[in-house]
Amino acid sequence: MTATAPVYLEHPEDILDCWSTWRQEAPTALVIIEGTIGGAVRAPGAMMAVSEDGRAAGYVSGGCIDADVILQARKALADSQMRRLRYGQGSPFRDLPLPCGGAIDILILPDPPQHAIEDCLARLKARTIGVLAIDVEDETVSFSYRPKLRIRVAGRGADPLAFARLAQSSGVDVSLWLRDGDDLISAQSSGFPDAVSLNSPQNLPDCFDDPWTAFVLMFHDEDWETPLLKQAVCGRAFYIGAVGSPKTHAKRCLVLQDAGMHKSDIARVKGPIGLIPSMRDASMLAVSTLAEIVSGYHTSARSALAETGVVLLAAGQSRRFRDGDKLLSDLNGTPLLSHVSSLGLLENAAVKLAVIGPDQINRQSLLNTQGWTTHLHEKATDGQGTSIAEGVKRISEEAAVSNVLILLGDMPYVPETHLSRLLARLVPGVDAVFTSVDGRLQPPAVFSASSCEMLITLKADEGAKQILGALTEVRSVPLEPALARDVDTREDLLGLQDANL
Repeated sequence: MTATAPVYLEHPEDILDCWSTWRQEAPTALVIIEGTIGGAVRAPGAMMAVSEDGRAAGYVSGGCIDADVILQARKALADSQMRRLRYGQGSPFRDLPLPCGGAIDILILPDPPQHAIEDCLARLKARTIGVLAIDVEDETVSFSYRPKLRIRVAGRGADPLAFARLAQSSGVDVSLWLRDGDDLISAQSSGFPDAVSLNSPQNLPDCFDDPWTAFVLMFHDEDWETPLLKQAVCGRAFYIGAVGSPKTHAKRCLVLQDAGMHKSDIARVKGPIGLIPSMRDASMLAVSTLAEIVSGYHTSARSALAETGVVLLAAGQSRRFRDGDKLLSDLNGTPLLSHVSSLGLLENAAVKLAVIGPDQINRQSLLNTQGWTTHLHEKATDGQGTSIAEGVKRISEEAAVSNVLILLGDMPYVPETHLSRLLARLVPGVDAVFTSVDGRLQPPAVFSASSCEMLITLKADEGAKQILGALTEVRSVPLEPALARDVDTREDLLGLQDANL
């Protein structure tokens, strides 16, 4: 097979997918940008797959060095030797200067660990944070990746069709919900065979928005607007927007308020949409709106947890657990504690602090390898309340955070998407957002900075719920009981293993 032109894929999901497919046919290298100096085109973590026969997917520069990187990757495949290369400033490749004047550090892995790639790829396909961690020369190279941008658009007429076509041509996953039969026929013949038919405002299709989904409403019909927006704000979309003028949006907000929506939920609805106001052509409205959504996607990706402090309560004494340390006991091949502490979503938190008790050095070692700061709480036996107070106080001293997320180390099956929903519901004016299990409020929970002052006063066996009466505005996010199960006894642990969640 002869070499072909590189495929300019960008998202790690697509590149790792290529690597996985090509590797079944022939040896395939994985190229990763380890670091950059100056104004590099691609960020650290960007990657490329290069097969033995010269096929390449992805890119690591604006064309300055990609051809040479492919050549070096093929050499690495030939001699089975890993390579670390620098291009640009301080590089031995003087004939390949970078116009930006900076430098790009490249890691070429001729035989990367398949299990690490498959795990990262599976997480991305499941719409969760993917972490690629590879041991290289006595160190671990690790990068986290967010799922691809997805847009759900509902409406009728020219606007949703023009918008969906533009988004799809830009490589965005699009879910198109349409009202009219003619629109559906046009969509299905234009590359949207899975377009969803909207039949009744009272019986909407199921919504699966996640923190990397934007929802755009392109109806001019109050009967449809209200139920669709109510459905959207109950989901996890990072962006919710609706077409219409400022006057139309103001009227819409009053209708939503009359329909029982909380003001903080109504505030999530963007209107008018688009970076450029008053776009009246469907094609130009599409460009303006897509630009706004892309901006929001990258902003939310950078700051999803940038101002959040995370307190992981891991100081339990395992008194009811027979034979060993509960949090270090094996659950499906992984220590119980690691199911929570290794969640990729937490990678970008402003501070990650785990509270442990005396004589829990093994817990400390595990947490430190995962990037956690550990705080030894000498009076952990006094109760959970003091651990919360100690953790929140320590975080407040270390960094200026706008909220604190509290997690329990013995709840292994709480999904990342649930944590994202908790954070999304903590909007201005809300003091705290709790997990609701069968109507009972419990951790995980996220608290505003002002609420944290009360958490620091907790004592003994008081939990975060003790301050509920002093909070003005509390929200909750439901979680299935099966996903909220914790471990107190060995029987609980065996039950979780049998549950196969």
